[in-house]
Amino acid sequence: MDRDPYNDRILPFFFYPLRFEFVARETISFPRGQAANILRGAFGLAFRRVACVADCQGAAGCEIRQTCAYARVFEPRAAEAGPSGLADWPRPFVFRARHLDGRTFEPGEEFHFDLNLFMGDAHVRGYLNRTFADLADEGLGPKRAKAALLRFPGETIEPVVLDLAPAPTPVHHIRVDFLTATELKHESEIAARPEFAILFSRIRDRVATLARLYNGSPLAIDFRATNEAAAAIRMTCFDGTWHEYRRRSTRTGQVHPIGGFTGYAEYEGNLTEFGPILKAGQYTGAGRQAVWGKGELLVRFSV
Repeated sequence: MDRDPYNDRILPFFFYPLRFEFVARETISFPRGQAANILRGAFGLAFRRVACVADCQGAAGCEIRQTCAYARVFEPRAAEAGPSGLADWPRPFVFRARHLDGRTFEPGEEFHFDLNLFMGDAHVRGYLNRTFADLADEGLGPKRAKAALLRFPGETIEPVVLDLAPAPTPVHHIRVDFLTATELKHESEIAARPEFAILFSRIRDRVATLARLYNGSPLAIDFRATNEAAAAIRMTCFDGTWHEYRRRSTRTGQVHPIGGFTGYAEYEGNLTEFGPILKAGQYTGAGRQAVWGKGELLVRFSV
């Protein structure tokens, strides 16, 4: 690559790792491959009840949506149409709950899930605590089994701050484990294989959008230059398995596919400059429906 794709204005990327711990009061079961999706759907309904005024007709027409915690987190939109055309913003959180897939918890057993929050608003975190406490009391899982919220993030929790500038240590080999079902779109189609250029561009674009909208830190990167460099990276191995899952929308009753591949891929080449963005992708997820736990990655580097 002939030019440096980064400049000296690149800023850190931060998020808040929030853990919510519960004890089951009734038998709670989570279907395989759907725990995070079930939590996300129930979360949206409970969040609206907790945060919105009683006569709210919906976030789309809400006059205070720019300050409403529910609208900002679960139905975020631009205040007005901009040149980028990004009217519907990505939600500023992702669930991490794959360890609950296929698990059953009997009364008295404890369990937890994590939520990565990409905005630094303590007011929002307070609403999240209230929402999950109410949700546990109403019931979790397909059968709405009751639980109790035992522990939740305090007001003084510190963010995780990631330096997105390239590290000085050379990297020539990367293995990426796809821990949950992953779908990567390329040219309006679902990619059959996670070629590096496709994977990196999806991670980079997601990290850049979250940083700009919620961190207040535009990602100072030459997108064309990184596209050219990523195209030169070879995928030397891909061992993946496709999974088919479906979800039923609580709001509409419609059934939607939520499948994707899991497995791992290995890449070789001059990978040094890509490392920080790939590390951030471990916390943001990659690809379609990342907000409810799809596209969770583990990235390992070697020289």
